[in-house]
Amino acid sequence: METAREYNFDGIVGPSHNYAGLSWGNVASTKNRNAESSPRKAALEGLAKMRQVAGMGIGQAVLPPLCRPNLRLLRQLGFAGSSTDVLNRVAKSDPVLLAIAWSASSMWTANAATVSPASDCRDGRTHFTPANLGSLLHRSGEVQSTTAILRAIFSDRDHFEVHDPLQGSMALTDEGAANHTRLCESFGKPGIEIFVSGRSALDHSASAPKKFPARQTIEASQAVARRHQLDLEKGTVFLQQAPDVIDAGVFHNDVISVGSGNLLLAHERAFLNQEQRIRELQNVWTSRYSVPLFVETILESELSVQDAVSGYLFNSQLLRRDDGEMTLLCPAECREMKSAFDCTQRLVAGDNPVDQVIFSDLRQSMRNGGGPACLRLRVVLDEASQDAAHAGVFWTSELDQELVAWVEANYRESLHPDDLRDPLLMDEAFRAAESLADILALPRDLLCDQV
Repeated sequence: METAREYNFDGIVGPSHNYAGLSWGNVASTKNRNAESSPRKAALEGLAKMRQVAGMGIGQAVLPPLCRPNLRLLRQLGFAGSSTDVLNRVAKSDPVLLAIAWSASSMWTANAATVSPASDCRDGRTHFTPANLGSLLHRSGEVQSTTAILRAIFSDRDHFEVHDPLQGSMALTDEGAANHTRLCESFGKPGIEIFVSGRSALDHSASAPKKFPARQTIEASQAVARRHQLDLEKGTVFLQQAPDVIDAGVFHNDVISVGSGNLLLAHERAFLNQEQRIRELQNVWTSRYSVPLFVETILESELSVQDAVSGYLFNSQLLRRDDGEMTLLCPAECREMKSAFDCTQRLVAGDNPVDQVIFSDLRQSMRNGGGPACLRLRVVLDEASQDAAHAGVFWTSELDQELVAWVEANYRESLHPDDLRDPLLMDEAFRAAESLADILALPRDLLCDQV
């Protein structure tokens, strides 16, 4: 029997969900720049996925969207006056800064933090390092609020340590769990944490992409592992993304690889020196565990990197059920793309823990470059640590109903980039944040920190 459960903390899509194309290197994001979005549909799609996961008996919880527009950032950039004054002035002078202030990208909570379960950490507490997201301005503006929310939910210092983000520096750019995977024999026992970086900031002779930025440095990954008090000899593995796949649009590792339990699923071009590094990982695994580690490699001839980026097969969720087998939850696009669908069927038929594939319609998120795995942060909790966390964010059927009603009452059906100039949208967003705080039993000023 498992002594702990893995909870998927999904980000609720915010009321300002829009397609501004701010994420350089994310092909879907830039492709759909300035298209009309549907915040209501996006949020309901996300809630439907959470309902799927919870319905399988798998741990599910929510993280609230951040308060938008980000007036704190705009004031730092020199826009003064009342909230309406600030919004009007930036709308007239800089539409890109306006879009940055309205960004709803906190919905992708795989970037919220890196999380190490208590069983991996020397002090026996669950450690969180909120990602500094220093590569992109619209994402770096999330860090202060995200840290405050994590500290409110995981406030019991006997069970949790929520660190400060790493210092904002090009040498320490950190994108959180999107570049982190944990393999384990069981959730409640010590595991092997895999940190994947795109470049070294201090070794200028190391390989690096040439077209798109590598958003995670090895130095940041190593710093997180040290502060989480991990076993650096037997409990951690550091890999590097292949630079050419970053240049092909694989901006995070979770676009080209996914792992959980005793299964790692990766494209054959995912990592630098992949065959050698996988052998080293296998050796670390066999030195600790008697159960096998399954490494499923998808070949370029089966699924091109281009199709992996457009269909997001590797951004699926690997969900370990109570019977020990796994369900792969894929975006609906993988059902419609023959190469991706064939890979899912080969996976189910193969010698590995996956015996079921299901699909989820997340088209609003996908058009902005975020699939199922982008929308969730995995947190392993035993019964005592779950009891110590804030109860209001854990999934129940009653919470589900309240959130659906809240979205339908507060979200616009459609949003065009020009709508970001509308002060009424700001008022709507602030009112929505206040009512959501009441639903989740969190302080209003925590979710309305821009007002």
